[in-house]
Amino acid sequence: METTKTVREQILEHAITLMMVRGYNGFSYRDLSALIGVKTSSIHYYFPSKDDLVLEAVNAYSNEVMQAVQSLELALPADIKLAKYGKMFGRVLGDGEQICLCGMLAADIASLPQSVRLAVQAFFKANESWLAKVLAQGLREGTVAVAGKPEQAARALFAAFQGSVITSRLFHTKSRLEDIETSWRTPK
Repeated sequence: METTKTVREQILEHAITLMMVRGYNGFSYRDLSALIGVKTSSIHYYFPSKDDLVLEAVNAYSNEVMQAVQSLELALPADIKLAKYGKMFGRVLGDGEQICLCGMLAADIASLPQSVRLAVQAFFKANESWLAKVLAQGLREGTVAVAGKPEQAARALFAAFQGSVITSRLFHTKSRLEDIETSWRTPK
């Protein structure tokens, strides 16, 4: 049974997609109005300002991503968790026209209101924290190679994933994303 999305859900979904492709400054309520088929006043009813909409979009996106990350089985070896995590970035990249919402917004940081900046920072920190735990697990197992402390390596690895989706989009190839795995894989 197919359920119809509410106008509010459609607004959020389209706003997230538009920001993943165009960034914070690359979309308007007029764009959303045309996509959804409602007046801009209807969008303002749910989200009085663009800042309200963007904050809600970041929170929804962050929750979805972190639920997917947390759903990776605890019993899996670290190298398998990291490989699955990398595939999540590939799904975000999709057809190659979009990148991670929070990565895109981080590039627009000078334009963002403080509340959205903090939400984007929280997304980065949550991912880096999870990666640090997985890298520490991998060190204990001997399944992952880490240069330095797991916390530092996690920040570098997350930056590499974010950068790889940008360059994958630029060069229209997922191979940039796939190259990340070589940075943490132990030689066999």
